[in-house]
Amino acid sequence: MASDSPPQAPRNLLAVAPGDEAQERFEDLLRAPGVRIERIVSHGQTTPPDQPYVQDWDEWVLVLEGAAELLLNGTCRRTLAAGEHLMIPAGMPHLVTRTASPTIWLAVHIGEP
Repeated sequence: MASDSPPQAPRNLLAVAPGDEAQERFEDLLRAPGVRIERIVSHGQTTPPDQPYVQDWDEWVLVLEGAAELLLNGTCRRTLAAGEHLMIPAGMPHLVTRTASPTIWLAVHIGEP
């Protein structure tokens, strides 16, 4: 099916805007039925210990730049460096306990409503 909209201009996944260090940025790159691809830029942000993420869908994360540490299921620590990835199954509580500044993630949400 042809589209009447103009082609999208190329963008750089590794570009970080200056002055954004105070906040974490979340940007949807693609949304389609059952899948969402998200770019996240962290600058030392972490998840509050009493607010773990628990999702009804699988999430695959890839660290493109920087480093991060996650706590899975309350007991399992995983450190990710640039180029490393991890699948987080649906229903698994997880926290981000450390990020370098900047850390650029790619997150693929699979089965998200």
